[in-house]
Amino acid sequence: MGSYIVMQGETFEEDKDLGVIWSPIYDKAGIEPHFWARMRQVKKGDFIFHYVKGAIVAVSIALSDCEEGVKPVLFRLHTEEKGHVVYTRYYTLEVPLIIRDFWQVISPLLPTKYAAFQENGSGNGGYLYPCYDEMALKFSSIIRMLNNIDEEQLTLSIDAVKQANPLFPLLDRLDSQLKKGIEDEESNFLEQQIKLWNGTCPICGIHHPRMMKAIHAKTMKESISVERKDPFNGILLCSNHAVLYEEGLIAFDGRGRLHISQRISPNEYSNYQLTEGQKIELYPENKTYYRWHKRYHFHP
Repeated sequence: MGSYIVMQGETFEEDKDLGVIWSPIYDKAGIEPHFWARMRQVKKGDFIFHYVKGAIVAVSIALSDCEEGVKPVLFRLHTEEKGHVVYTRYYTLEVPLIIRDFWQVISPLLPTKYAAFQENGSGNGGYLYPCYDEMALKFSSIIRMLNNIDEEQLTLSIDAVKQANPLFPLLDRLDSQLKKGIEDEESNFLEQQIKLWNGTCPICGIHHPRMMKAIHAKTMKESISVERKDPFNGILLCSNHAVLYEEGLIAFDGRGRLHISQRISPNEYSNYQLTEGQKIELYPENKTYYRWHKRYHFHP
């Protein structure tokens, strides 16, 4: 199951009435931009957050896989232009989620590449953007808070509330599927890293199972689906070294040599069981990911 953010403006009301999201395929230069090409990835059951003028104003669920077709029309002149179309069921929010109001908790979840929002919280140009699991869960949490059950609803049973407001079961489904997907991915990834690294931290040699953590080299929010599941996009570390790696305080280059951030004083190396210039044995498939981590996530 995937989640996406669709950037809509004047087309929102018509698209909602039609129950679709739609984009052209090629621009005037005959190029297919990433934000239109991404439509091909949408599958039946995927969730879509609808962004209009600074806010998430609706949530929808895809009723079909993406297909090519002429956009259905209600009010506009008919066009024969073929594009990407996904049929969806819209759920409009009574209280929209204004992105800038929650920018402090949303911005850390944005990928560097293909982010739906700019650094100031406004929306990027384009159409369809990825919404990774962590951000989708954050959106769901904020939407629940903003669209809270009022005093009158509190007198009803939970089932009655959900029946009265179909948004709640939709968000329940979203949360359940995302959390299960995250748990399954984490469990599988840990098993893969344990096998690759023989259950041992390559820095300090600790191999106590309950102290080991599987860490992505190219961070989750920056990785596409294939990279998230790639066992070579990771390393098995003890809890202490895992925190240092996640925080960008240590890194490995393509030869497996350890790099230590200047934020850690040399006087503290022994406290963290770090040795300048230490090398670990890595797999050739690790190199691209480790180089990415050192270039983009490491603090020299």
